Amino acid sequence: MTKKYLVIGAGRFGSSVAKTLFELGHEVVVVDKDVARVQQMSELVTKAVQADATSEGGLNSLGMGEFDVAIVAIGGDIQASIMASILLIEAGARYIVANAQTEMHGKTLAKIGVNRIVFPQRDMGQKLAHSLSAFNIVDLVELSSGSNVVEVIAPAEMVGRTLEELKFRALYGINVIALRGKDGTTNISPGAEDKIGEGDLIIAVGEYKALRKLGWV
Repeated sequence: MTKKYLVIGAGRFGSSVAKTLFELGHEVVVVDKDVARVQQMSELVTKAVQADATSEGGLNSLGMGEFDVAIVAIGGDIQASIMASILLIEAGARYIVANAQTEMHGKTLAKIGVNRIVFPQRDMGQKLAHSLSAFNIVDLVELSSGSNVVEVIAPAEMVGRTLEELKFRALYGINVIALRGKDGTTNISPGAEDKIGEGDLIIAVGEYKALRKLGWV
């Protein structure tokens, strides 16, 4: 499913998110005040625009209602990050993601209405892009062992099939550790004969590369 993204800030984090989203087949518009950064990104995304995202006029000209997700990637300048987020909210952005440098910065962004806060030290730009692009992803947690725990809404092609039929472990080395139904009931350690129902939440653990093969990250 193709989406339209606005990325504000073309530094290391923002450019990584923007390029990865574009490579995944999405429409990506990048905004930055720096002319050199805009020129550098112009061949790597759908469109790169020189504009001041902390100015109301700069954002209004972009047509915020057209974007599925707006990403504020200027965490290094806390004041600019907060101002850009406020202007996005006022402009009617549908879903806002912003990176934060400190816990207090993150709390402030959350209080003003930012939908998702990320910390560059914990969330690599590419992983964020993949998780945003994967339509059914609910949550992704990276474990210290190198594995990841992912929560994903059951894809249509898996509904009605048993875990034995899907062969998660044999084909991908992925373990399904729980299934949660739409009614809120949770099946801990489901067996091979358990079927995946429509709207089920699959909770699984596996290496990032394995989860990527399934399109779950």
